[in-house]
Amino acid sequence: MRAVTIGSDKTLGLQVRPDPVAGPNDVVVRVRAAGLNAADLQQAAGHYQAPAGWPADVPGLEVAGEVEQVGAAVTGVARGDRVMALIGGGGQAERVAVPADLLVPVPETLSWAEAAGFPEAFSTAWDALVSQAGVRAGDRVLVTGAAGGVGTAMLQIAAVSGAHVVASVRRTELHEPVKALLGGTNVDVITPDGEKEHGPYNIIVDLVGGEACLDRVMMLARQGTLMVVGLLAPVPTTAPWWLGHLLLQRCRVIGTTIRGRTNAEKATLARDIAGAVVPLLAAGRVRVPVDSTFPLEKWAEAYERLRGPGKLGKIVLAAD
Repeated sequence: MRAVTIGSDKTLGLQVRPDPVAGPNDVVVRVRAAGLNAADLQQAAGHYQAPAGWPADVPGLEVAGEVEQVGAAVTGVARGDRVMALIGGGGQAERVAVPADLLVPVPETLSWAEAAGFPEAFSTAWDALVSQAGVRAGDRVLVTGAAGGVGTAMLQIAAVSGAHVVASVRRTELHEPVKALLGGTNVDVITPDGEKEHGPYNIIVDLVGGEACLDRVMMLARQGTLMVVGLLAPVPTTAPWWLGHLLLQRCRVIGTTIRGRTNAEKATLARDIAGAVVPLLAAGRVRVPVDSTFPLEKWAEAYERLRGPGKLGKIVLAAD
């Protein structure tokens, strides 16, 4: 099979690798499409290693495709099933072995590109906003870096939960498309310099990091929550001056990631997503905006787009 690979010199390339074989509790998925994420760039740079048991030199955290092999101990899954999964790595290839309990069904109405952009973004959004922050109807939620794949998922999960959403998007040409994603109601789309005046917020989801990440604590309402989900820019290591506000307002700062969790934790999250979010997807209440799709052999162009500005939604590799 062909696979995008990370070389010993930290450069990306396309190589031929042996096809995977399904273990007793695994399936082999014939990958039709794979989503790209900032974590892939971090892994290639040597900063975000794959968990044990996953390919260390093949990036890719989310895949969609058809079940091609079924392990001897697997039940409830058959060859030809349309599935998607959030995995520990190895997804940017023509085939990947996946523990069967991580599989999520793909609605028939969904394209492969949309399915490939769903698992990482919406699993992260559901886990952060619902499972950890406990978003409720009437909450005011700020999402930074809101035009990306995870950002657009965060906006939609907050919106279907009944929250008022404030989307922080640096590039003004994306403001109207982001607003349209939520139907234009119960949402404000602003640039980062307008975040403070639209607060205070019950929940702030920070997908960017950087110096402003710590400053956003001062935008929290009483008993508010700051969810630190992404660190595209480094956070200063100086002592935080805002601890007094954090204490007086009884706020929370939560850091979260999914990749390093145990398989059991990931399987529980997959069941939650299949039961709670996939029906919203099938009904059209949430959707996966796809910025662009590239064939596997044009992986370099896909990564160039991932690194570039002005994206709305997901970058996807098609492995057909």
